Amino acid sequence: MTPGGELAGRRIALVDLLDRLLAGGVVLAGDLTLRIADVDLVRIDLHALISSVGERVPAPWEEANAP
Repeated sequence: MTPGGELAGRRIALVDLLDRLLAGGVVLAGDLTLRIADVDLVRIDLHALISSVGERVPAPWEEANAP
């Protein structure tokens, strides 16, 4: 078996990859710190959830009782 498993020899379209990721959801997390001479100048924390939304899930800005 080759490194990377079964998908190593297959080509996957970017659209198919995004469809698979969004169907299950993706969580991104990261930290970035800009430091000079051991002094933290800028710190950025990133936490994001990316997921697809179906028609059965109401939008948060719509009222629950709207027709």
